[in-house]
Amino acid sequence: MIMWIAFWIIVVVSLFIDLVILNKRHGDITIKTAVKMVAFWIALALSFGVAVYFAFGSEKALEYVTGYIVEYSLSVDNMFVFLIIFSYFAIPKNHQPKILIYGILGAVILRFLFVFIGVQLINSFAWIIYVFGAILIYTAIKMILDKGDEVSPEKNIAYKILKKMFPFKQDDTSGNFFTKENGVLYATPMLAAVGVIEMSDIIFAVDSIPAVLSISKDTFIVYTSNIFAIIGLRSLYFLLSGLAEKFKYLKYGVAVILFFVGLKMLVSHYFHIPTAVSLAVIIVILSASILISVLKNKKN
Repeated sequence: MIMWIAFWIIVVVSLFIDLVILNKRHGDITIKTAVKMVAFWIALALSFGVAVYFAFGSEKALEYVTGYIVEYSLSVDNMFVFLIIFSYFAIPKNHQPKILIYGILGAVILRFLFVFIGVQLINSFAWIIYVFGAILIYTAIKMILDKGDEVSPEKNIAYKILKKMFPFKQDDTSGNFFTKENGVLYATPMLAAVGVIEMSDIIFAVDSIPAVLSISKDTFIVYTSNIFAIIGLRSLYFLLSGLAEKFKYLKYGVAVILFFVGLKMLVSHYFHIPTAVSLAVIIVILSASILISVLKNKKN
């Protein structure tokens, strides 16, 4: 109970700092500043891992760190999708942080629901782990075969529903969700982007929750590692928006990680892969994808 209380205090304070205080810069953040912000959020997450170590022991701490790295890796790919969504709706840079606020808050709530549902399903129906494993492997293969620019916001169900509910004003750049013209209320690209991102959060959760459940079945570990990977996403977005072209192969590294954790779930009833081994494999895959990206950039 004490760790839950400490966790929520840290999360509330962190979200206040990120979404209220830092948001005053309206997205005007240099890559150097973004790097410092990302480093701070990672350090905060790992510091909580130290607290987990003293509260629950080394095994739980290892599960937490591994789960955090898996979730943060998936978050990197999610941020690339956000870049495409903002580009499609032509959202000005100074308005993007406002949309990210809703995306992050929505993700926090959705993960809370998905984590508890996922844990209960696995505890009640042992065979569901095979379903989760299959979902991850399918997603991994799809990520490898698909091109990054194939994300189609116009096909998103939230966008389609919005266009049926309200007339849409494509060229509005006011930063508001609605605008009135000649007495008619129009939805703006800002509202459309929020709707598509919230729907994307649901899709991301379908991938990420099974992935971390392959590491741990402990509700506290699964949820805290998820949320600590989420609360620093705005800083990660600011960093990746300036470096997206430099890490083209990172997406494939994330896909291989998904394939690995999916495979781990499929064999879990017959062969146990230690958490330490999972952590080592994930770090090697991530490092290799980043190194290949850097080397390819130098060659080009």
